[in-house]
Amino acid sequence: MAEWNTKISVHKDGKSIIRGYELEELVGKISFASMVSLLLKSSLPTPGEEKVINAILVSSAEHRLNVSSIVAARSIASTGNSLNASIAGGVLALGELHGGAIEGLARILQENTEEASEIVSSYKANKKRIPGFGHKVYSTDPRTQKLFEIAKSEGVFGKNCEKALKIESELEKQSGKKLCLNVDGAIAALITDMGFSWRTANAFFIVPRTLGISAHVVEEFESGKPVRVLREEEVEYSGELNKKL
Repeated sequence: MAEWNTKISVHKDGKSIIRGYELEELVGKISFASMVSLLLKSSLPTPGEEKVINAILVSSAEHRLNVSSIVAARSIASTGNSLNASIAGGVLALGELHGGAIEGLARILQENTEEASEIVSSYKANKKRIPGFGHKVYSTDPRTQKLFEIAKSEGVFGKNCEKALKIESELEKQSGKKLCLNVDGAIAALITDMGFSWRTANAFFIVPRTLGISAHVVEEFESGKPVRVLREEEVEYSGELNKKL
């Protein structure tokens, strides 16, 4: 066997083959949402799954300017960097607390067989936060509601979506606070019901959000101020003063 092995793609006999399909046959016949499924799960989606994946991609593409990935990307762009460097910087700012919760909850749903009440009790006892719940802006995430509405109408809403909602209820019951199932958590439940591995989960945020980052970088190029820095009043020094050698 060769040192590098892949089942994803190959260029053979003058043709590009993607997961067994000729690329020329795919172009113009399948949607980008279907391509996501083909690449990440090695199979084309059902019509209902295609609509849900498309909705996920749209829901994650953009939210607002004042989030870490956009601030990072626009700051990098403002210093004279290229489009690809600026976008890469924004993507690198995505992490466990910004877009990374999809993987966390998807893994719980796929590997933890306990009931919702037991999962919440265990995390609470260990003083850990269950990823995919709570939001700085929303007490009820409208993106979650919309995604689940589409999933139900397309027959994609399954046992993992139901379990995620049970965890939401248990969190409120056991903590006394409303921690909504946010869009990351909803995506985690949906992709699990569609059979995607938790290892692919964060791609469902990274891929569409790269589009939003791109738009912000271009806007920064066209109308932003050179070298973005924090204003003096936004920075507080808490170190010592007047040290002597």
